[in-house]
Amino acid sequence: MKKKNFSEKRKHPRMPVISNLIEPVNLHYKTEDGKETSLVAILADLSASGMRMISFLGAPMADRFSISLQLPGAGKMEVGAKLAWVKQRENVYTIGIEFIKVAEKDAKIISEMADDFNDCDTRILLKLPDVCVPECKCNKICNKIQKDESLFEDK
Repeated sequence: MKKKNFSEKRKHPRMPVISNLIEPVNLHYKTEDGKETSLVAILADLSASGMRMISFLGAPMADRFSISLQLPGAGKMEVGAKLAWVKQRENVYTIGIEFIKVAEKDAKIISEMADDFNDCDTRILLKLPDVCVPECKCNKICNKIQKDESLFEDK
């Protein structure tokens, strides 16, 4: 039997979307006949090069589209994207999106948030005493039980 190679293909660290990001993302696109339309989905995870979303309304009917993304603590981001994959289970669609046009500053913000989220996970796994750090860029969306709210009260 031949072994499959499941090596990581992502260029950027990703983070699951938690807490304050449970709000819809609008995908704006044109259908093949040129009609402008949109689809609402919920963000599941995010990296500087793409995201995974869940929709109960179907999958986008276009290869390319624009996304307006609002991240707490980071502001609004306009992203050009393409459809990477779609998985359907009954009436639930899981959608993989690859970013093809994202501002460098926005990609940097997302990467820093993902790095801090993953660093926190490492500190939790290592059972370090100070898991939460005041310079964490992911604090606005963090809902981990280890979060020390007092570190972010004035930010």
